[in-house]
Amino acid sequence: MAFDRELICLSTAVKEGGAGARFKLSIGCTPRPAFLVRFEDKPHAFLNSCPHMGVELDWQQGEFFDQSGLYLICSTHGAVFMPDNGYCTGGPCKGRRLTRLPVVEHDGSIFLAEGFHLYVK
Repeated sequence: MAFDRELICLSTAVKEGGAGARFKLSIGCTPRPAFLVRFEDKPHAFLNSCPHMGVELDWQQGEFFDQSGLYLICSTHGAVFMPDNGYCTGGPCKGRRLTRLPVVEHDGSIFLAEGFHLYVK
């Protein structure tokens, strides 16, 4: 059986509570920034867009977690998000969520779930 999902990165590229992997998702003909992190030993992916103002979250390229490694944080206004479901627990968009992207980890690699496509220029 062929595995035809699109590769985001190798599993070793994202460490628990550490730097994430950035990628672009193709939505129609438009590229949308997205990211992948590891939390509780599972990969979690989201559009890289804060629900408050639509800005990208990372405070440095690929850095999404706060200092504790337990929460994602928006570098612009400090909104705090749960890394497993994207729920905002504090800040200007409290109660809203990041847009979650389905991913699959298989044989040492992390893929977008079927029906989603990476943006390739």
